[in-house]
Amino acid sequence: MTAAILLLGAGGFVGSALTRAFARADVPVIAVGHGTVTASAGLTCIDEVFDSPDQFARWLPECRAVVHLASASTPGSSAGKPLHELETNLRTTLALLQALQDQPQCELLYLSSGGTLYGDAGTDPATERHIIRPKSYYGAGKAAAEHFISAWTAQFSSRATILRPSNLYGPGQTIRQGFGIVPTAFDAAMKGTPLPIWGDGSTVRDYLYIDDFIRLCLDILARPMPPGTQIMNAASGHGVSLNELLTHVETVTGKQVNRRYEPGRSVDVSRIVLAAERAHQHYGWSASTALLTGLERTWAWHSAQ
Repeated sequence: MTAAILLLGAGGFVGSALTRAFARADVPVIAVGHGTVTASAGLTCIDEVFDSPDQFARWLPECRAVVHLASASTPGSSAGKPLHELETNLRTTLALLQALQDQPQCELLYLSSGGTLYGDAGTDPATERHIIRPKSYYGAGKAAAEHFISAWTAQFSSRATILRPSNLYGPGQTIRQGFGIVPTAFDAAMKGTPLPIWGDGSTVRDYLYIDDFIRLCLDILARPMPPGTQIMNAASGHGVSLNELLTHVETVTGKQVNRRYEPGRSVDVSRIVLAAERAHQHYGWSASTALLTGLERTWAWHSAQ
């Protein structure tokens, strides 16, 4: 990898981890987004929100790929506010696609959402062949973005990979309302404050350690993407209820999590576990970090902050 990568959402949890990985691999990065990014050789930082084609056009000629991680909402924050998805997430994505129409050398790696697109997929792991049935406006926005990306690759003979990750967690994930149950639970355990839980804690999720996810991103960017749009789940393939996760948190921290159960929300999926068949087939990838191991590493980082 020699040409630069344009990284949207570089200041977030995933973006910061990917920026560090690029630095270790000596990949030049144009990092766009708010937040702290550790300075390194080959890193250009732009503290802006990109929402017009002209902003992208300034930098895309220098790039061979764009990694789009930027997101300004969650299923909860988007509830009752469909226009919020249009004005924030979709505006950035559509401006990017318009600018990419003039940059045939640029591939796109887009971070979608495995946890919200499939809806309640049932007891079997959801594969990429499952019909998507988002319950939240956030998930619907991700679905719309995927369709726009597919249309762009079809019209302009471009290349894109869409990743649908499960719940990402790991060192570097700070507390941000609506983003990430793991750091929120660690903070509640550390401070002894109540942890609000929507529903009875029986909702099942798939948790993926950040290093495993970054490894997949690097594998995808290490060689040319196939023509058109490829869609891949990124997940551990193992479902854990929220109550079970909090029990693991108590084991790792040695502290009790004071749980405060609230009425469930209509935007929340009751069970979603993903199968990462295509990632394994095309890149030989699978998650390698057990949940308890990942939580131990994350707690060590969190408790040191």
